[in-house]
Amino acid sequence: MEQGRGTLAGIGLMLAAMAVLPFLDVVAKTLGQQGMPILQIVWARMAMGTLMTAPFAARIGGLRGLWPARPGMHALRTAFLISATFCFFFALKFLPIADALAIFFVQPLVVTALSPLVLGERVGPRRWAAVAVGFIGTLVIIRPGFQAINPGMLLALAAGTSLALYMLITRRMAGRDHAMVTTFQTSLIGAIAVSLAVIPVWQAPTPAQWALFLALGFVATFGHYLIVMAYDRAEASLLAPLAYTEMIMAVAVGWWFFGDFPDIWTFVGVGILMACALYISARERVVTKPAE
Repeated sequence: MEQGRGTLAGIGLMLAAMAVLPFLDVVAKTLGQQGMPILQIVWARMAMGTLMTAPFAARIGGLRGLWPARPGMHALRTAFLISATFCFFFALKFLPIADALAIFFVQPLVVTALSPLVLGERVGPRRWAAVAVGFIGTLVIIRPGFQAINPGMLLALAAGTSLALYMLITRRMAGRDHAMVTTFQTSLIGAIAVSLAVIPVWQAPTPAQWALFLALGFVATFGHYLIVMAYDRAEASLLAPLAYTEMIMAVAVGWWFFGDFPDIWTFVGVGILMACALYISARERVVTKPAE
């Protein structure tokens, strides 16, 4: 019973994270449209995240908790997150948010495919079917034209693959530290690495851009904190398909901020995504074998 409640809590946390993270794309795209270098936007995401989580991490883990006990694993995890963030923000220079997200959603497929190898988790045919149907739902929403490959498509694919590896490592490290401590340590390592690389391209931000930097750090930190808590409670192969639900909020913010009002096929695709997410949650309640 306790395990079941923990799994349902993980599902809820993952759904909450997917509702928050599209606002990160809005802020990043806005900064990119203003001519801000992509690497500097990534720096803002890491540096502001470090500042925002430091007091909470120090209170929870003490001074000893401010630096990871296994820096190698944390550094690898952070490298994949930096790669995913940079590639996706860069992709937004070539593609609309929706198109970039459609390709980016290869990520749950990669997590599901690799979780048996990396984590030793068993994935049954019903979860595979839900992942496949969810991916079809994403394609219904976007209907991307893959005939003409441009750099944005390749960057979005690289971003999705990198985030899948980040999530797999997150799951492998689950339970070792408090979620806030883990979130801080990831931001800290990322900020140190990107601070060195951003110097040659640095542009002095305006006051309004500093405010956007703060918003970027807050949204990213909160969203990924929810992801870490979710992976502390549920299997990676179970949570991965729920990433498709990010498209629901992405449709809403895309319309609100950029005037991209969805058509009928978008609503059809969103319905498919919601049905898949609900099916996976319901299936977890009744299944008794990990393979299912």
